[in-house]
Amino acid sequence: MTLKRFINFAAAVLIGLSCLNSCLVGKYMCNYALLPTPHGVDDIERTRHKADSLLPGSTQWYDGLKAQGILKDTTITGERNLKLHACYVPAADPAKAQGTAIVVHGYGDNHYVFLYLVRMYRDEFNYNVLFPDLQYHGYSEGDHIQMGWNDRLDVKRWTEVAHNIWKDDFMVVHGVSMGAATTMMLSGEELPGYVRAFVEDCGYSSVWDQLKSNLKQSFHLPPFPVLTSANIVCKNRYGWSFKEASSVKQLAKCDRPMLFIHGDADDFVPFSHLKKNYDAKVNGYKEMWVAEGAVHANSYAKDTKGYTEHVRAFLAKAKTL
Repeated sequence: MTLKRFINFAAAVLIGLSCLNSCLVGKYMCNYALLPTPHGVDDIERTRHKADSLLPGSTQWYDGLKAQGILKDTTITGERNLKLHACYVPAADPAKAQGTAIVVHGYGDNHYVFLYLVRMYRDEFNYNVLFPDLQYHGYSEGDHIQMGWNDRLDVKRWTEVAHNIWKDDFMVVHGVSMGAATTMMLSGEELPGYVRAFVEDCGYSSVWDQLKSNLKQSFHLPPFPVLTSANIVCKNRYGWSFKEASSVKQLAKCDRPMLFIHGDADDFVPFSHLKKNYDAKVNGYKEMWVAEGAVHANSYAKDTKGYTEHVRAFLAKAKTL
């Protein structure tokens, strides 16, 4: 073998090994991001405790209403022919209900975690509330975390379910973290007229941007080749890509009122995502509220009064539009 042929052969081997290594690392990254454990039913107890840590007495409130038959469970068959679960509860004074809220949880959580929002809407705003488990979470089926992208279609189905229960003509979808990304992604879809407003709390601008940030924070790595390879794995395995799962692209199609909330001390979904998202919505009414000193998904706990009053005022405005 000539020296030139040997160099070419060695280069080919190195490239092959590099590609193989990238594929293996990409597969690991995809599994790390989309297949965390424990999850689902196995993770219920942790999340019940988390609900109480965010607002004391939440699970007692939940269990009490459920024991009285006021708070109920329901299931549907979702977009991927999977069984999906949600809970729903009528307004504190049903005869004077002000509308319906869909509350969407975040990554690795389930319908229990954001009971503070369910209680805010039901007990303080007198709204009917439906709060689902997204795929791979809580009591819902699923083979991976959708990161909001396919979840947007499931939440669209849940808006229809809620409307069939209460027949309201004013509905707001309110999500936190991944639930906020789900909300923004949903906002760009064709929706029935009764879906009138959205509240997003610390959502990311796209799955690519969020995983890029996490990769840098947790592993001190650039997006290429790990994230690029993981994106290919996700596309081949699940049929969607990190870049198409974009809040920004969906917001460009949204013309209904939206309130954007973010803590300025958030370094998990970086605070910079707020401006990207806010600027992407070019049609229709929008508001922004920055929770000073709040870390990720902590805006309500950091300033409960401010959070509640900003959401209340936004809803009142949205009803006039």
